[in-house]
Amino acid sequence: MKLYTYFRSSAAYRVRIALNLKEIEHQLVTVNLLKSEQQSAQYLDKNPQGLLPALETEQGVLAQSMAILEYLEETYPQTPLLFGDAWQKAQIRNLCYAIACDIHPIDNLRVLKYLSNELGVEDDAKNAWYRHWVEVGFEKLERLLDNDNDFCVGDKPSLADVCLVPQVFNAYRFNVDMTAYPKIAAIYERCNKLDAFIDAAPQNQPDAT
Repeated sequence: MKLYTYFRSSAAYRVRIALNLKEIEHQLVTVNLLKSEQQSAQYLDKNPQGLLPALETEQGVLAQSMAILEYLEETYPQTPLLFGDAWQKAQIRNLCYAIACDIHPIDNLRVLKYLSNELGVEDDAKNAWYRHWVEVGFEKLERLLDNDNDFCVGDKPSLADVCLVPQVFNAYRFNVDMTAYPKIAAIYERCNKLDAFIDAAPQNQPDAT
């Protein structure tokens, strides 16, 4: 199994965490987003969407991180990341989609590059854009989290934590004031004491610069 990844890709970061939590043997293949390697003919032949991540399996190549996470959950049910009854699973998905669908898409590299390159937005304004939408999303997430839980849902990591940690990592990079979101910050710190999260962190990737 091969994971096509870039060390700062939030979506690839999610999949790295899940692979580690489930202890699935895999190989990392780095694709440099800053050099537009995701648009090379070789990569597009594997993933016509030209995005990261992509997971190459014996059955073929699967893209879109949430689809990959669900595939891993169904194919490798050990160490479940989507657990509990139907209601609890829905709560996990609710948090996942709040991050992956509402926060991440308008703050990812493609959007930020378009703001800078095509629209001529200055760096300070671009960074303010980023912080605004993260803060809007985090304010809602903070309300959804239960004070009694060590992680997003319950006492062990779920797919929600897998999605949350990369988003918080990027929030710190863009100087979002995380003191406004104590529950999110606490979960982030707790997750990053676990080997699966540590090993998946951007600074620990082979292409980290």
